[in-house]
Amino acid sequence: MTHSDSGNTGGGAWRNSPGVQPHAFDPEQQPELFRGVLTRRVFAFLIDLVVLTVPVILGYLFIAVFGVITLGLGWMLFWLAWPATVVWAIVYYGASIGGPHSATLGMRVMDLELRTWYGAPGYFVLGAMHAVLFWISISFLTPFVLLVGLFNGRRRLLHDIVLGTVVINSSVRTQIAQHARTF
Repeated sequence: MTHSDSGNTGGGAWRNSPGVQPHAFDPEQQPELFRGVLTRRVFAFLIDLVVLTVPVILGYLFIAVFGVITLGLGWMLFWLAWPATVVWAIVYYGASIGGPHSATLGMRVMDLELRTWYGAPGYFVLGAMHAVLFWISISFLTPFVLLVGLFNGRRRLLHDIVLGTVVINSSVRTQIAQHARTF
């Protein structure tokens, strides 16, 4: 196999190949994009936790009342509550990060935005995997998962590094002005 057959030719196959584009967001040239991101992420997480929890609590209350009305038969739906909660969280993160704002409701309130390392917006599968890896990492590393963000310039957490994403402060991101319509 020659060097050109190995996929390491600059065609974008490998991140460390010479032809691959650099990171879209440079913490040395654009430090304002990363200022306060970790603190904002904590508050965004708490807001998202409320957004996720309210429908779950309402679902449990519905099942409880439905069980009383059906003389206990409705309580058999409680076995669906936990899987439905997991599906709801994955769909919420996937749809919101994969949406036009590339952010969950909590991230939008805190002026945060998730982007890929090369600057592209998020998409459904990326948002869903971001949530799954976050919950897995937080299960094993609990508060220590935030320490990873203190030791890199882009304030990326462990699951961000694994997925190749970066969370930026969207309130200072330069917006490209749209051209005025002539019609």
